[in-house]
Order: sequence, then C-alpha cells, then structure tokens
Amino acid sequence: MIRLNNISKQFGSLTAVDGISLTVNKGEIFGLVGPDGAGKTTTIRMITGLLDPSGGTLTLLGSQAPETVKGRLGYVPQKFSLYGDLTVMENIRVIGSLYGASSARVTELAREILTFTNLLPFQDRLADNLSGGMKQKLALAAGLMHKPDVFFLDEPTTGVDPVSRREFWQMLYRLNKEGMTVFVSTPYMDEAELCSRVAFMHHGRIISCDSPAALKTAYPFKVLELQAEGKKIKQHLEHCPLRDINAFGGKYHLITDDPAAAAAAVRSALGAAEIPVLALKEIRPTLEDVFVALASEVI
Repeated sequence: MIRLNNISKQFGSLTAVDGISLTVNKGEIFGLVGPDGAGKTTTIRMITGLLDPSGGTLTLLGSQAPETVKGRLGYVPQKFSLYGDLTVMENIRVIGSLYGASSARVTELAREILTFTNLLPFQDRLADNLSGGMKQKLALAAGLMHKPDVFFLDEPTTGVDPVSRREFWQMLYRLNKEGMTVFVSTPYMDEAELCSRVAFMHHGRIISCDSPAALKTAYPFKVLELQAEGKKIKQHLEHCPLRDINAFGGKYHLITDDPAAAAAAVRSALGAAEIPVLALKEIRPTLEDVFVALASEVI
C-alpha cells in the first residue's frame, strides 16, 4: 500500500531524511517513532505529496504520483489547522464541501462523524473554545469526511491529556477494524506499543522496523528496575557492571549483561552510600529501553 525506496529530502545543506526505505501493508496501524527533529513530519509530507522527495522512489496506493490518489488519503497535521472562528459543525461542512459532496451528503456525513468522535453535542461551539483533546478530535473528524483508505496522523496527541489520548486511540482502533490503514507518528512509547509495526527514526534514518513484540524480543541486554530513596543515584553506581542507567519517573532502569552480578553490586554500592533500596528486580525491556539503545548506537 505504501512503499518507500531510498527516499531522501534535503533543505539546502540540511539532510532531513536520509535514504529511508520501508513498506506499509494494507490494514496496518504503522507507527513512525523518534525524537523531535528525527524527520518524521518530513517523511509524512513526502508520502502525502505535500513535499517532493530529493531522491528515491515512492509508491502510494499503487501510484508513484501522490497527486493522483490524494482523494483517498486523510491527513491530520501536527498543528491544529482548522478555523477557530467557525463552529465545529461549520468546520466539518467546509471540509466536506471541499471534497465536492452535496449539501445533503455533507450534513449526513457530518452528523455521522461527529457522533463517532463524540463531538455532536458540541457542534455549535467555536473551534477556538475547544480543549486541546477536543480540537484533535475535530481534526480527526475533518480528516474522515471523505472516508479515506489511508489515514496519516502526525503526532496527533502531543499536548493532549491522558484521557483524551486514550479516547483518540480507541477511535483509531475502531477505524482500523473497519479496514482503514493508519500511519501515525508519535513521540510516545505507550502509543508505539499499540501499533502493528513500528519504525524508529533517528537523524533522518530508519534505524529499526518491526512489531513492538519483536523489537523487545531482539533487545540484547537485561533490565533491572530500581526504586531507591535518595538523590544522585547514578553517581553511586558508576563502578557497577551496568551498560546504562535511565530514569523512568521515580524509578531507574539499569541495563546490564549479568542481572545477578549487577543487582549485588548495586545493593552494595547503595548500602555503602546509606541509600535504602526499596525495590530491585529484573523486568522485561520496554520499547523505550529498546529505542534508547538504538539511539545510543547511532549518536
């Protein structure tokens, strides 16, 4: 359905996307994950025809000319781009009319989609007066007005509260179950876990691409989860047999080759520093552990 072969994009002397290749299959929820500046937005804009690649070939829905299949694509950009001085319903009707639907059909689709996104009770509210989560639902609704085959979403839940994020993803899952292919970029690892497959992008390149389960299975190290009372924990663990130490909220993930030896060394080091260990156990790696390791390899 989507095939990129050695696609690149330069802006002057800056290489934003550096020869990436990937394939997205029909019916997938495909996640493009990476830090800010990795090239995710540029990649989506090239696939959707908003930017021309500097090199490589791109096939979308069987065509190498995105312009010819734009009517089958839906797109929610990173920044809210609808009309703040129009109501929810007015925005939806404008988008529907741009696709050439009749007034009666626009009204029918608008009510259907606003019901699906739980926005129908707010149809008369100005877009500027919506919360961040509701604005993203409105952007989602607008992108669905022409029933696209492939739906692109560029970091759609950035800055949205956790409840709205969960509701947004529940809607994406419903759309996917109905047959829609979803291509979403996200900086959130919990959202990456919800994808069929994930490509990790860093410095304009695809570093790894597989299902979340396969990526975690291929992780070559062991992870200890540490919870301890005290500050500057890392400096007390400098001489322990650890590859890396990463903070996760109030806990730490300790990356090691030998969890038993590492656990003993950590307890000894923190004991000598009179820092109580509240919990220390081996856990399965998370996608964040995987991507931190991948990023470290290419820095």
